[in-house]
Amino acid sequence: MSELRVTAGPFEFGARFEEEAAPKTCAAFRARMPFMTKAVHVRWSGEGVWMPLGDLDFGVSYENHTSYPTPGQIILYPGGISETEILLAYGGVHFASKMGQLAGNHFITLTSGLENLRKLGEITLWQGAQPVHFEAL
Repeated sequence: MSELRVTAGPFEFGARFEEEAAPKTCAAFRARMPFMTKAVHVRWSGEGVWMPLGDLDFGVSYENHTSYPTPGQIILYPGGISETEILLAYGGVHFASKMGQLAGNHFITLTSGLENLRKLGEITLWQGAQPVHFEAL
């Protein structure tokens, strides 16, 4: 069952928090919901969209972190050598920035609407920034 809805561009996705694997990240993000931002296509990481968040501090460190999220996984990079950001993989990703390889906390997994995931990536690549809205159900 989906715990939240992620609306990205013209698409809607059901999703769940990864509470067991990333409890602190989930709690910190949940406290900021509903959360609205914009996604742009990644520059260094492959097939993903990212939401740059500047110096926004969620007050978490690494937990359940990965540099290789699979399609439909959403990760939070809590900041450090690069700015705070959220990344959504729609294909093959090796998470990195101009500073080198990064790792983010896998804290949300999309559970429905996955047939539109690649379309979201392509729209973001070719048409530019897309609005993203995370809301609890």
